[in-house]
Amino acid sequence: MSVLMKNILRFIFFILIQVFVLDKVPLLHQYLKPSIAFLFILWLPFNLSRVALMAIAFVFGLALDYFAGVPGLHSAPMVLIAYLRPFLLNLLLPQQKAEITYSDPSTKSIGIGPYTIYIVILTLIYHIYLTFIEWMSFGSFLFFIGKVLGSTTLSLILIFITELLFFRKVKFKTNAG
Repeated sequence: MSVLMKNILRFIFFILIQVFVLDKVPLLHQYLKPSIAFLFILWLPFNLSRVALMAIAFVFGLALDYFAGVPGLHSAPMVLIAYLRPFLLNLLLPQQKAEITYSDPSTKSIGIGPYTIYIVILTLIYHIYLTFIEWMSFGSFLFFIGKVLGSTTLSLILIFITELLFFRKVKFKTNAG
């Protein structure tokens, strides 16, 4: 399967799971907002330019906003994590040989420690920004902090379950020949 087709299927899958499963959880929805949709952005290939990454994140966020009925709520945090992703990857990637370039971030390609840091930091940033946008209209600061920490923790649990359920092969290219 081509990389483009795989990412189109991921796009659709993450939209459907977020909109029709996670956003419909009634007991948690007021206080905790589980989210794994932004994992689509985190799993995109390394070789995308920052502009392409941010454009894809914007379209993905708009698709989520369309289903949620709130313009800008998801697209703004998606674009933010797409903007920060290359900076964080540059900090976390081990200095590798110039001949090998992995295609996308995973535990196998960058290691479990850096990958965990990558996921935790961008999940936390996503939820801080998303909750801040929602919080501007209501709530106290303790509610804000509680919702950020609770949503981040729940999302991280779902992300690690997703990582276990959907094994991704490590693909790499060599520059030789």
